[in-house]
Amino acid sequence: MPRAPHNQAARPVTKRPLIGTRIRERRLSQGWRQTEVAERAEISAAYLNLIEHNRRPVGEALLNRLAEALLIDAGELASDREETLIATLREAAALAKDQPHPVEIEQIAEFVARYPGWATALALSSRRADALERRLVALSDRVTRDPYLLATLHEVQSAVTSVRTTASILAETPEIEPEWQARFHGNLDADSQRLSRTAQSLVAYLDTFEDEAVPMSPQEEVEAWIAAGRRDPAEAVELASDAARKLAVDLIAAQERDHALLPTADLLAAVTPGEPDPAVLAARLGRPLDLVLRRLGTARPGPWAQAGLIICDGSGATLYRQPPLGFPLPRPGEGCALWPLFEALAQPQVPISRLLQTPSGALFQAWAVAGRLLPMGFDGPALSRAQMLLLPAPSQPGRAALPIGPACRICPRRECPGRHEPSILGPT
Repeated sequence: MPRAPHNQAARPVTKRPLIGTRIRERRLSQGWRQTEVAERAEISAAYLNLIEHNRRPVGEALLNRLAEALLIDAGELASDREETLIATLREAAALAKDQPHPVEIEQIAEFVARYPGWATALALSSRRADALERRLVALSDRVTRDPYLLATLHEVQSAVTSVRTTASILAETPEIEPEWQARFHGNLDADSQRLSRTAQSLVAYLDTFEDEAVPMSPQEEVEAWIAAGRRDPAEAVELASDAARKLAVDLIAAQERDHALLPTADLLAAVTPGEPDPAVLAARLGRPLDLVLRRLGTARPGPWAQAGLIICDGSGATLYRQPPLGFPLPRPGEGCALWPLFEALAQPQVPISRLLQTPSGALFQAWAVAGRLLPMGFDGPALSRAQMLLLPAPSQPGRAALPIGPACRICPRRECPGRHEPSILGPT
Protein backbone atom coordinates (compact mmCIF):
# COMPACT_ATOMS: atom_id res chain seq x y z
CA MET A 1 0.00 0.00 0.00
CA PRO A 2 1.59 3.32 -1.03
CA ARG A 3 2.13 5.69 1.84
CA ALA A 4 -0.19 8.74 1.89
CA PRO A 5 1.81 11.67 0.53
CA HIS A 6 -0.20 14.31 2.38
CA ASN A 7 1.24 13.08 5.70
CA GLN A 8 4.39 15.00 4.90
CA ALA A 9 2.65 18.33 5.46
CA ALA A 10 3.88 18.54 9.04
CA ARG A 11 7.50 18.25 7.95
CA PRO A 12 9.70 20.92 6.34
CA VAL A 13 8.93 21.07 2.65
CA THR A 14 11.56 21.32 -0.05
CA LYS A 15 10.36 23.79 -2.69
CA ARG A 16 13.24 23.51 -5.12
CA PRO A 17 11.93 24.17 -8.65
CA LEU A 18 14.29 21.58 -10.15
CA ILE A 19 13.93 18.70 -7.73
CA GLY A 20 11.21 16.95 -9.75
CA THR A 21 13.21 17.32 -12.95
CA ARG A 22 16.28 15.87 -11.24
CA ILE A 23 14.24 12.90 -10.03
CA ARG A 24 12.88 12.22 -13.51
CA GLU A 25 16.32 12.57 -15.16
CA ARG A 26 17.84 10.19 -12.61
CA ARG A 27 15.06 7.64 -13.12
CA LEU A 28 15.31 7.78 -16.90
CA SER A 29 19.10 7.51 -16.84
CA GLN A 30 18.73 4.25 -14.90
CA GLY A 31 16.02 2.94 -17.20
CA TRP A 32 13.44 2.54 -14.42
CA ARG A 33 9.68 2.92 -14.80
CA GLN A 34 7.69 5.27 -12.58
CA THR A 35 5.88 2.35 -11.01
CA GLU A 36 9.17 0.76 -9.91
CA VAL A 37 10.51 3.91 -8.24
CA ALA A 38 7.13 4.79 -6.75
CA GLU A 39 6.81 1.35 -5.19
CA ARG A 40 10.27 1.56 -3.63
CA ALA A 41 9.50 5.07 -2.32
CA GLU A 42 6.13 3.90 -0.95
CA ILE A 43 4.01 6.37 -2.94
CA SER A 44 1.69 6.01 -5.91
CA ALA A 45 2.95 6.25 -9.48
CA ALA A 46 0.45 9.09 -10.08
CA TYR A 47 1.93 11.12 -7.23
CA LEU A 48 5.47 10.46 -8.48
CA ASN A 49 4.39 11.72 -11.89
CA LEU A 50 3.19 14.98 -10.32
CA ILE A 51 6.50 15.33 -8.45
CA GLU A 52 8.54 14.73 -11.60
CA HIS A 53 6.64 17.53 -13.33
CA ASN A 54 7.34 19.87 -10.38
CA ARG A 55 3.69 20.06 -9.44
CA ARG A 56 4.10 18.83 -5.87
CA PRO A 57 6.58 19.79 -3.13
CA VAL A 58 8.75 17.13 -1.57
CA GLY A 59 9.03 16.80 2.20
CA GLU A 60 12.21 15.72 3.93
CA ALA A 61 11.05 12.17 4.66
CA LEU A 62 9.79 11.61 1.12
CA LEU A 63 12.98 13.12 -0.31
CA ASN A 64 15.05 10.57 1.61
CA ARG A 65 12.87 7.68 0.42
CA LEU A 66 13.09 8.85 -3.20
CA ALA A 67 16.86 9.24 -2.95
CA GLU A 68 17.14 5.70 -1.56
CA ALA A 69 14.91 4.39 -4.33
CA LEU A 70 17.01 6.15 -6.97
CA LEU A 71 20.33 5.11 -5.37
CA ILE A 72 21.48 8.72 -5.04
CA ASP A 73 22.31 11.02 -2.15
CA ALA A 74 19.38 13.15 -0.96
CA GLY A 75 21.62 16.22 -0.86
CA GLU A 76 22.28 15.83 -4.58
CA LEU A 77 18.54 15.93 -5.33
CA ALA A 78 17.95 18.99 -3.13
CA SER A 79 21.10 20.87 -4.16
CA ASP A 80 20.69 24.55 -4.99
CA ARG A 81 23.72 24.76 -7.26
CA GLU A 82 21.60 25.76 -10.28
CA GLU A 83 19.92 28.75 -8.61
CA THR A 84 22.61 31.23 -9.70
CA LEU A 85 22.60 29.74 -13.20
CA ILE A 86 18.82 30.13 -13.46
CA ALA A 87 19.03 33.75 -12.29
CA THR A 88 21.69 34.47 -14.93
CA LEU A 89 19.57 32.93 -17.69
CA ARG A 90 16.58 34.99 -16.56
CA GLU A 91 18.70 38.12 -16.95
CA ALA A 92 19.77 37.00 -20.43
CA ALA A 93 16.13 36.36 -21.34
CA ALA A 94 15.16 39.85 -20.19
CA LEU A 95 17.80 41.36 -22.47
CA ALA A 96 16.39 39.37 -25.41
CA LYS A 97 12.78 40.42 -24.87
CA ASP A 98 12.54 42.30 -28.20
CA GLN A 99 13.63 39.42 -30.43
CA PRO A 100 11.10 37.88 -32.89
CA HIS A 101 10.85 34.62 -30.92
CA PRO A 102 10.25 35.23 -27.21
CA VAL A 103 12.24 33.22 -24.68
CA GLU A 104 10.29 30.46 -22.91
CA ILE A 105 10.83 31.76 -19.35
CA GLU A 106 8.78 28.99 -17.77
CA GLN A 107 11.12 26.35 -19.27
CA ILE A 108 14.39 27.76 -17.84
CA ALA A 109 14.49 25.38 -14.87
CA GLU A 110 13.82 22.42 -17.16
CA PHE A 111 16.53 23.58 -19.56
CA VAL A 112 19.11 23.89 -16.77
CA ALA A 113 18.31 20.48 -15.35
CA ARG A 114 18.33 18.62 -18.66
CA TYR A 115 21.16 20.46 -20.43
CA PRO A 116 23.49 21.85 -17.74
CA GLY A 117 26.40 22.15 -20.19
CA TRP A 118 24.50 24.26 -22.71
CA ALA A 119 22.91 26.29 -19.91
CA THR A 120 26.30 27.08 -18.42
CA ALA A 121 27.74 28.01 -21.82
CA LEU A 122 24.82 30.35 -22.52
CA ALA A 123 25.08 31.93 -19.08
CA LEU A 124 28.81 32.49 -19.46
CA SER A 125 28.29 34.06 -22.90
CA SER A 126 25.63 36.38 -21.54
CA ARG A 127 27.82 37.36 -18.60
CA ARG A 128 30.78 37.90 -20.89
CA ALA A 129 28.77 40.22 -23.15
CA ASP A 130 27.58 42.15 -20.11
CA ALA A 131 31.13 42.29 -18.74
CA LEU A 132 32.47 43.60 -22.05
CA GLU A 133 29.86 46.35 -22.08
CA ARG A 134 30.75 47.36 -18.53
CA ARG A 135 34.45 47.13 -19.39
CA LEU A 136 33.95 49.60 -22.23
CA VAL A 137 32.39 52.11 -19.84
CA ALA A 138 35.11 51.48 -17.27
CA LEU A 139 37.89 51.93 -19.82
CA SER A 140 36.36 55.19 -20.99
CA ASP A 141 36.22 56.39 -17.42
CA ARG A 142 39.75 55.15 -16.77
CA VAL A 143 41.18 57.06 -19.72
CA THR A 144 39.75 60.31 -18.38
CA ARG A 145 40.91 59.95 -14.77
CA ASP A 146 43.70 57.38 -14.45
CA PRO A 147 46.49 59.22 -12.52
CA TYR A 148 49.34 57.21 -14.06
CA LEU A 149 47.99 57.70 -17.57
CA LEU A 150 47.49 61.44 -17.05
CA ALA A 151 50.99 61.85 -15.56
CA THR A 152 52.58 59.88 -18.41
CA LEU A 153 50.76 61.87 -21.07
CA HIS A 154 51.88 65.08 -19.36
CA GLU A 155 55.49 63.83 -19.39
CA VAL A 156 55.23 63.03 -23.12
CA GLN A 157 53.85 66.49 -23.82
CA SER A 158 56.61 68.09 -21.75
CA ALA A 159 59.36 66.16 -23.57
CA VAL A 160 57.88 66.96 -26.99
CA THR A 161 57.72 70.66 -26.11
CA SER A 162 61.34 70.65 -24.95
CA VAL A 163 62.54 68.91 -28.11
CA ARG A 164 60.53 71.26 -30.31
CA THR A 165 61.84 74.37 -28.53
CA THR A 166 65.49 73.27 -28.71
CA ALA A 167 65.18 72.24 -32.36
CA SER A 168 63.61 75.63 -33.22
CA ILE A 169 66.47 77.51 -31.57
CA LEU A 170 69.06 75.49 -33.49
CA ALA A 171 67.18 75.88 -36.78
CA GLU A 172 66.51 79.61 -36.42
CA THR A 173 70.01 80.58 -35.18
CA PRO A 174 72.58 79.81 -37.90
CA GLU A 175 75.40 81.58 -36.07
CA ILE A 176 75.68 80.11 -32.58
CA GLU A 177 78.68 79.77 -30.35
CA PRO A 178 80.12 76.25 -30.18
CA GLU A 179 79.66 76.15 -26.39
CA TRP A 180 75.95 76.95 -26.63
CA GLN A 181 75.52 74.68 -29.61
CA ALA A 182 76.99 71.75 -27.66
CA ARG A 183 74.67 72.57 -24.74
CA PHE A 184 71.60 72.63 -26.98
CA HIS A 185 72.65 69.37 -28.62
CA GLY A 186 73.04 67.82 -25.17
CA ASN A 187 69.56 69.04 -24.16
CA LEU A 188 68.12 67.72 -27.39
CA ASP A 189 69.69 64.30 -26.81
CA ALA A 190 68.52 64.14 -23.17
CA ASP A 191 64.96 65.25 -24.02
CA SER A 192 64.70 62.81 -26.96
CA GLN A 193 65.81 59.94 -24.71
CA ARG A 194 63.28 61.02 -22.07
CA LEU A 195 60.58 61.11 -24.75
CA SER A 196 61.53 57.66 -26.01
CA ARG A 197 61.47 56.09 -22.53
CA THR A 198 58.17 57.72 -21.61
CA ALA A 199 56.54 56.74 -24.92
CA GLN A 200 57.64 53.13 -24.48
CA SER A 201 56.19 53.08 -20.95
CA LEU A 202 52.95 54.60 -22.22
CA VAL A 203 52.59 52.03 -24.99
CA ALA A 204 53.27 49.17 -22.57
CA TYR A 205 50.69 50.55 -20.14
CA LEU A 206 48.07 51.01 -22.87
CA ASP A 207 48.68 47.43 -23.98
CA THR A 208 47.36 46.25 -20.62
CA PHE A 209 44.00 47.84 -21.49
CA GLU A 210 43.56 45.26 -24.25
CA ASP A 211 44.84 42.27 -22.30
CA GLU A 212 41.71 40.38 -21.27
CA ALA A 213 43.78 38.13 -19.02
CA VAL A 214 44.39 41.11 -16.74
CA PRO A 215 41.19 41.94 -14.79
CA MET A 216 40.31 45.50 -13.92
CA SER A 217 40.57 44.62 -10.22
CA PRO A 218 40.57 41.51 -8.01
CA GLN A 219 37.03 42.31 -6.87
CA GLU A 220 35.73 42.50 -10.43
CA GLU A 221 37.46 39.19 -11.17
CA VAL A 222 35.70 37.56 -8.21
CA GLU A 223 32.36 39.11 -9.21
CA ALA A 224 32.63 37.59 -12.69
CA TRP A 225 33.63 34.24 -11.15
CA ILE A 226 30.62 34.25 -8.81
CA ALA A 227 28.30 35.36 -11.64
CA ALA A 228 29.40 32.32 -13.65
CA GLY A 229 27.99 30.09 -10.90
CA ARG A 230 31.22 29.24 -9.10
CA ARG A 231 30.78 28.60 -5.36
CA ASP A 232 33.34 25.92 -4.50
CA PRO A 233 36.47 27.25 -2.71
CA ALA A 234 38.52 24.58 -4.51
CA GLU A 235 37.63 26.25 -7.82
CA ALA A 236 39.17 29.55 -6.70
CA VAL A 237 42.46 28.39 -8.26
CA GLU A 238 40.87 29.36 -11.60
CA LEU A 239 41.25 33.04 -10.67
CA ALA A 240 44.24 34.86 -12.10
CA SER A 241 45.49 36.81 -9.07
CA ASP A 242 46.36 35.80 -5.52
CA ALA A 243 44.26 38.70 -4.22
CA ALA A 244 41.19 37.48 -6.14
CA ARG A 245 41.64 33.93 -4.85
CA LYS A 246 41.84 35.19 -1.26
CA LEU A 247 38.75 37.38 -1.75
CA ALA A 248 36.81 34.45 -3.23
CA VAL A 249 37.68 32.07 -0.40
CA ASP A 250 36.79 34.67 2.25
CA LEU A 251 33.53 35.50 0.49
CA ILE A 252 32.45 31.87 0.26
CA ALA A 253 33.36 31.32 3.92
CA ALA A 254 31.20 34.30 4.94
CA GLN A 255 28.28 33.02 2.87
CA GLU A 256 28.63 29.56 4.39
CA ARG A 257 28.46 31.09 7.88
CA ASP A 258 25.26 32.89 6.87
CA HIS A 259 23.88 29.63 5.45
CA ALA A 260 24.61 27.86 8.74
CA LEU A 261 22.72 30.57 10.64
CA LEU A 262 19.80 30.51 8.19
CA PRO A 263 19.67 27.31 6.09
CA THR A 264 18.19 27.57 2.62
CA ALA A 265 15.46 25.06 3.47
CA ASP A 266 14.25 27.23 6.38
CA LEU A 267 14.35 30.33 4.18
CA LEU A 268 12.34 28.65 1.41
CA ALA A 269 9.74 27.35 3.84
CA ALA A 270 9.18 30.86 5.22
CA VAL A 271 8.99 32.75 1.92
CA THR A 272 5.45 33.64 0.89
CA PRO A 273 4.75 34.65 -2.75
CA GLY A 274 3.39 38.17 -3.10
CA GLU A 275 4.86 39.36 0.20
CA PRO A 276 8.23 40.94 -0.64
CA ASP A 277 8.96 42.48 2.76
CA PRO A 278 12.25 41.31 4.33
CA ALA A 279 11.28 42.69 7.75
CA VAL A 280 8.13 40.54 7.87
CA LEU A 281 10.17 37.53 6.76
CA ALA A 282 12.84 38.24 9.41
CA ALA A 283 10.16 38.41 12.12
CA ARG A 284 8.62 35.16 10.89
CA LEU A 285 11.99 33.42 10.97
CA GLY A 286 13.16 35.03 14.21
CA ARG A 287 16.44 36.01 12.52
CA PRO A 288 18.27 39.38 12.31
CA LEU A 289 17.23 41.56 9.39
CA ASP A 290 20.78 41.97 8.08
CA LEU A 291 21.18 38.19 7.88
CA VAL A 292 17.85 37.82 6.05
CA LEU A 293 18.83 40.52 3.52
CA ARG A 294 22.11 38.75 2.74
CA ARG A 295 20.48 35.33 2.42
CA LEU A 296 17.72 36.65 0.14
CA GLY A 297 20.34 38.30 -2.07
CA THR A 298 22.46 35.17 -2.42
CA ALA A 299 19.89 32.33 -2.32
CA ARG A 300 17.27 34.26 -4.37
CA PRO A 301 14.31 32.08 -3.41
CA GLY A 302 10.91 32.29 -5.13
CA PRO A 303 9.83 35.93 -5.60
CA TRP A 304 13.43 37.05 -4.95
CA ALA A 305 14.81 35.32 -8.06
CA GLN A 306 15.76 38.68 -9.61
CA ALA A 307 17.13 40.25 -6.43
CA GLY A 308 20.54 41.88 -6.12
CA LEU A 309 22.77 42.50 -3.13
CA ILE A 310 25.47 45.04 -2.29
CA ILE A 311 27.48 44.96 0.94
CA CYS A 312 29.92 47.62 2.13
CA ASP A 313 32.05 48.36 5.18
CA GLY A 314 32.19 51.53 7.28
CA SER A 315 34.49 53.28 4.80
CA GLY A 316 31.94 52.79 2.03
CA ALA A 317 34.14 50.27 0.20
CA THR A 318 32.01 47.55 -1.37
CA LEU A 319 32.72 44.01 -0.20
CA TYR A 320 30.17 42.19 -2.38
CA ARG A 321 28.26 43.31 -5.46
CA GLN A 322 25.65 41.27 -7.30
CA PRO A 323 23.29 43.81 -8.87
CA PRO A 324 19.90 42.99 -10.37
CA LEU A 325 19.48 43.33 -14.11
CA GLY A 326 19.37 46.99 -15.16
CA PHE A 327 20.99 48.41 -12.02
CA PRO A 328 24.15 50.27 -13.11
CA LEU A 329 27.33 49.72 -11.12
CA PRO A 330 30.50 51.82 -11.18
CA ARG A 331 34.03 50.57 -10.71
CA PRO A 332 34.72 48.88 -7.36
CA GLY A 333 35.24 51.40 -4.59
CA GLU A 334 32.73 53.89 -5.98
CA GLY A 335 29.00 54.40 -5.70
CA CYS A 336 26.16 56.89 -5.57
CA ALA A 337 26.02 58.96 -2.38
CA LEU A 338 22.21 58.65 -2.47
CA TRP A 339 22.18 54.86 -2.26
CA PRO A 340 20.29 53.69 0.87
CA LEU A 341 23.34 51.51 1.52
CA PHE A 342 25.31 54.58 2.64
CA GLU A 343 22.32 56.16 4.35
CA ALA A 344 22.09 53.06 6.54
CA LEU A 345 25.72 53.44 7.62
CA ALA A 346 24.84 56.72 9.35
CA GLN A 347 21.94 55.07 11.21
CA PRO A 348 23.06 51.67 12.56
CA GLN A 349 20.24 49.17 13.20
CA VAL A 350 17.68 51.50 11.55
CA PRO A 351 16.11 49.81 8.49
CA ILE A 352 15.89 51.96 5.37
CA SER A 353 13.36 51.39 2.57
CA ARG A 354 13.47 53.42 -0.65
CA LEU A 355 12.03 53.24 -4.14
CA LEU A 356 14.93 54.02 -6.50
CA GLN A 357 14.97 55.17 -10.11
CA THR A 358 18.05 54.75 -12.30
CA PRO A 359 19.01 57.22 -15.07
CA SER A 360 17.39 54.84 -17.59
CA GLY A 361 14.07 55.07 -15.74
CA ALA A 362 14.14 51.55 -14.23
CA LEU A 363 12.61 51.24 -10.76
CA PHE A 364 14.05 49.20 -7.89
CA GLN A 365 12.85 48.64 -4.36
CA ALA A 366 15.76 48.83 -1.93
CA TRP A 367 16.02 47.68 1.68
CA ALA A 368 19.15 48.50 3.67
CA VAL A 369 20.36 48.11 7.24
CA ALA A 370 23.74 48.55 8.92
CA GLY A 371 25.20 46.94 12.00
CA ARG A 372 28.21 47.19 14.27
CA LEU A 373 30.86 44.49 14.64
CA LEU A 374 33.37 44.11 17.49
CA PRO A 375 36.01 41.71 16.13
CA MET A 376 38.58 42.98 18.69
CA GLY A 377 36.20 43.04 21.66
CA PHE A 378 35.05 46.04 23.68
CA ASP A 379 38.60 47.39 23.79
CA GLY A 380 38.79 47.57 20.00
CA PRO A 381 37.04 49.81 17.47
CA ALA A 382 33.47 49.16 16.37
CA LEU A 383 33.43 48.29 12.68
CA SER A 384 30.39 48.94 10.50
CA ARG A 385 28.87 46.83 7.76
CA ALA A 386 25.80 47.63 5.69
CA GLN A 387 23.83 45.54 3.21
CA MET A 388 21.33 46.64 0.59
CA LEU A 389 18.88 44.25 -1.06
CA LEU A 390 17.48 45.34 -4.43
CA LEU A 391 14.49 44.06 -6.35
CA PRO A 392 13.03 45.28 -9.67
CA ALA A 393 9.81 47.16 -8.87
CA PRO A 394 6.73 48.20 -10.84
CA SER A 395 5.54 51.77 -11.00
CA GLN A 396 3.91 52.85 -7.74
CA PRO A 397 1.47 55.76 -8.24
CA GLY A 398 1.57 58.23 -5.38
CA ARG A 399 5.05 57.20 -4.24
CA ALA A 400 7.97 59.32 -5.36
CA ALA A 401 11.10 57.49 -6.49
CA LEU A 402 14.56 58.63 -5.45
CA PRO A 403 16.71 59.41 -8.53
CA ILE A 404 20.08 57.67 -8.14
CA GLY A 405 23.00 56.82 -10.39
CA PRO A 406 26.13 54.64 -10.49
CA ALA A 407 28.80 57.23 -9.52
CA CYS A 408 29.16 60.98 -10.05
CA ARG A 409 31.80 60.66 -12.77
CA ILE A 410 29.59 58.51 -15.02
CA CYS A 411 26.15 59.74 -13.89
CA PRO A 412 24.18 61.93 -16.34
CA ARG A 413 22.06 63.61 -13.63
CA ARG A 414 23.33 67.19 -13.59
CA GLU A 415 21.16 68.46 -10.72
CA CYS A 416 21.92 66.13 -7.84
CA PRO A 417 22.41 67.10 -4.17
CA GLY A 418 24.92 64.30 -3.72
CA ARG A 419 27.19 65.21 -6.65
CA HIS A 420 30.82 65.84 -5.69
CA GLU A 421 32.50 65.98 -9.13
CA PRO A 422 31.43 66.75 -12.72
CA SER A 423 30.22 63.97 -14.98
CA ILE A 424 31.86 62.98 -18.24
CA LEU A 425 28.36 62.34 -19.63
CA GLY A 426 25.71 64.76 -20.76
CA PRO A 427 22.60 65.55 -18.68
CA THR A 428 19.39 63.58 -18.93
